[in-house]
Amino acid sequence: MKKLIFVLCSVVCTAQTNQYMKVILSKKTGKEVSSYSEGYGIALDPVSKKQGIVDSLGVLTFESPYKGSILHVFKKRFILYSEEGGSRKSMVIDEKGNPLIPLDDQDFNTPWWSKERIISSKQGKEAVYDFNGKEIIPFSDKIRFSGKNRFFVLIDKKWFLYDFNGKQLSDREFKDDYSFVDGKALIINENNQSEIIDQNGNTLHTFSKQVSDIYAYPYLITRNPATGKFGLIDAQENSIAEEIYKEITPEYFGKKEYIYLSKNNKITVFCKKDHQLYPENFKYLSPLFNHFFSVYNEKSKKTGIVDLQGNMVIPQEYDFVRNFTISGKDFIYLKSEEEEKLLDKDLKNILNDGDQVVGFYPENLIIRKKYQYFIFSVTNRTSLEIKGISFLKRQNIEYFNFLNEYSKPLVCRNANNFYGVVDGKGTEIVPFVYEDIIAFEDFENEFVVKKEGKYGVLNFQNEPLTDIIYDKFLWMKEVLKVTKDKRTDLIYFTKFRNEGGEL
Repeated sequence: MKKLIFVLCSVVCTAQTNQYMKVILSKKTGKEVSSYSEGYGIALDPVSKKQGIVDSLGVLTFESPYKGSILHVFKKRFILYSEEGGSRKSMVIDEKGNPLIPLDDQDFNTPWWSKERIISSKQGKEAVYDFNGKEIIPFSDKIRFSGKNRFFVLIDKKWFLYDFNGKQLSDREFKDDYSFVDGKALIINENNQSEIIDQNGNTLHTFSKQVSDIYAYPYLITRNPATGKFGLIDAQENSIAEEIYKEITPEYFGKKEYIYLSKNNKITVFCKKDHQLYPENFKYLSPLFNHFFSVYNEKSKKTGIVDLQGNMVIPQEYDFVRNFTISGKDFIYLKSEEEEKLLDKDLKNILNDGDQVVGFYPENLIIRKKYQYFIFSVTNRTSLEIKGISFLKRQNIEYFNFLNEYSKPLVCRNANNFYGVVDGKGTEIVPFVYEDIIAFEDFENEFVVKKEGKYGVLNFQNEPLTDIIYDKFLWMKEVLKVTKDKRTDLIYFTKFRNEGGEL
């Protein structure tokens, strides 16, 4: 018990992950804590099968008198469900179980981004409340969230625009409930024209052409209803590209510098900065930096680099090409079976022959030179050896995407044949005491460790999620299945996100 109390106290000092808090609180309460965030978890009593609310110190602040579940919305706000007598009712409560919106035959709409308003659906009608139980918009035919601070409300088959305080913003009637993007919504107006409105329902632009996408505003994608082909205009309806393209795609992530127009398996690039179209002879393009693009050859299955004018500046000889920002500078990484390169803004390689990059991090690289591993600085191009590492498990290059900009911590083996984990600075974060460590691709934060022939589960914060007692494990899509004798436990992945790189 003293050991457990020490671990609980350490929560205040060292900010345990939500995942590990579930483990700690389950041990403390003797109940199954199924979720934890923002200071509170949901605990299931194994005998009564009823749920309750537990705080970060393991104190049960509320026990539900009903059979049913509890959903933690945010901080001290929860939805309590009662599933008794063949009926399902719900209510909004605080952390102590005090009712804020009374128990009733109702359902709630709680989008993840809204911590101010909640929609109650009851007997075919809908109303908006705040999280203190105050009615904001009375029961109407339908109510829809539209962006982060607007609602569309259906009254007598007509949609009206409301703000988050329940104020109707205009008398204008809308045909549908629309979605706002950066404070603007694309609608079909009374004259069946494409129109863009602001958050108060005022007209910003009206178009004679059919607009299908405003994500690249002030540039707009149009569609010819007769041919199904797409074109591109600006907000004043000046034509940029005729409606002759099979597909037009704006960039939804990153710097959003370009719009891609595709026909006959070739891409034309529209550059927003200079307001110009650049026809290319390629099918697959991905932006890098400084108007460079990676270009994939479907026949050879190799990738190279072209500039905005379509000039091939790096031949299509590489298996993997991607840009990284390291120490505030942009680089392009290229890898083939024969070599690896890291190109600077002038497309000069800063790696030495034989260097292999095994980890990309915000401030540096980790590289391999023959049988040694080094921290490599891209600013002064110096290397510092990571002592005691004999082998490092390299991550699959498919790991990298817009969610995973940098490498995860790296699984290593030392000279004594024990496994541990180091971070991007070469610092040991999981001690070298394991016979093996099995980390998974994609962005899982959990991994399996093996010690004395048994398996257990840790995460990259070196938190023990299970004891090391299991005989085997199975990696499934969303869960790790670990088994001992006839007992099977499930460890759900938290989906590791690499935001800024270091843990």
